[in-house]
Amino acid sequence: MSDLTLALDIYGTLVNPLEMDEHLREFAGSDAPAASALWRQKQLEYTFRRGLMRSYTDFGTVTAQALEFASKAHGLDLDKEQMATLISEYQNLRAFPDVKPGLEALGAAGIRLVAFSNGVQATTRKLLENAGVMEYLDDVVSVDDVKTFKPAPEVYGHLCRTLNQPSAEIRLVSSNPFDVIGAKSFGLQTAWLQRNPEVPFDPWGITPDLIASDLLDLAGHLTEHPNP
Repeated sequence: MSDLTLALDIYGTLVNPLEMDEHLREFAGSDAPAASALWRQKQLEYTFRRGLMRSYTDFGTVTAQALEFASKAHGLDLDKEQMATLISEYQNLRAFPDVKPGLEALGAAGIRLVAFSNGVQATTRKLLENAGVMEYLDDVVSVDDVKTFKPAPEVYGHLCRTLNQPSAEIRLVSSNPFDVIGAKSFGLQTAWLQRNPEVPFDPWGITPDLIASDLLDLAGHLTEHPNP
């Protein structure tokens, strides 16, 4: 059994939030992809701003506020029921095709797998169960317990304490460069999933310890070279 634990980000790493354009198409038509991208952009922006302001509210509220902004920006006249329906669909995001076989391969190698998310425990578990992913994971760690968001150092400290492991035995896996940079700055091992080969990593002078195209690629790297 490996001593390594992989802490896997969820949004953009295990599931794709941009697929919400399918549900927005009814209201936004051909503008749906842009509205979906703005929704995601504002969702992240609001977590950063609230973290800096020390004005925490849970991720579900942040997501709803980001949707409200995106809908207004794109001139969508959504009533409360339609907004609620779109938010509920956020719990039905599908896993990327590589996720289930990738997690299965990583688990078979004896690597401990946990989800590590900005989302609260209940909604995160429901999302992962709906996506058919929860069965491959050992646990879920939520930033909600420390009332701030990634990439605040507190959330990575909370991860280490919850797992009861030193940072050297934990590898943060995320498609989001800000998460990778935050985790590595704290002292965790890191892996960046470069799901889009055209998207560069932030040029901060902080680089991921490992870059993989998806979870199957990551599993290949870690089974061939198990030590961080």
